Order: sequence, then C-alpha cells, then structure tokens
Amino acid sequence: MADVADLALILFLPWFAILGALYWFYPRSLERSAARRRFDLAALVFAFIAAFIAGRWGYFTAATGIEAGPIWRQVLASLLAYKAFLVVVGAAWAWRGQRFR
Repeated sequence: MADVADLALILFLPWFAILGALYWFYPRSLERSAARRRFDLAALVFAFIAAFIAGRWGYFTAATGIEAGPIWRQVLASLLAYKAFLVVVGAAWAWRGQRFR
C-alpha cells in the first residue's frame, strides 16, 4: 500500500498522463527526431520526479508547520506537486520550441 504522503501524487497520475501526452504529441510541426524524443522523455521524467519531491515536501511541511487540520497536508501536497509538474513541462515546452526549430 502506498504511503499517505503519496496520495496526492497518485490522485494526479491520470491528469499528469494527459498533460504528458499533450506535451509529447504537440506541436506536430516540430521534427520528430530521436533527439527530440529523448528530450521529451527526459523532460517528462524530470517533471514527474519534481512533482514527487514537491508533493512529499509539501506534505511534511504542512505536517509540522500549520495547524489547519489533516486535509491541509494533502491539499498542500497536491498544489505543490501540480505546480512543479506544470513548471517543468512548461519550461521544457518553451525550450523544446527553441531547440528543435
């Protein structure tokens, strides 16, 4: 069974899969070379790792610093995991657009 601290990440996995697929397939105008596929795969793996770390950090930070109830741990973990994933994918999207023109 997964740790309670990972619940936010588990609940976001389907949404991360959708966002990752959109990142992988669009824009179609860019060349689909092996270098681009490696770049995209590295970006998605890094985004998932960043989301995992941010979610864990948020969960344990809320556990020690804020007295707002037990649900706050999951809320903060979800917000930070989602933000970390979007920041990494957004930065990779912009960088990929410049790198593979």
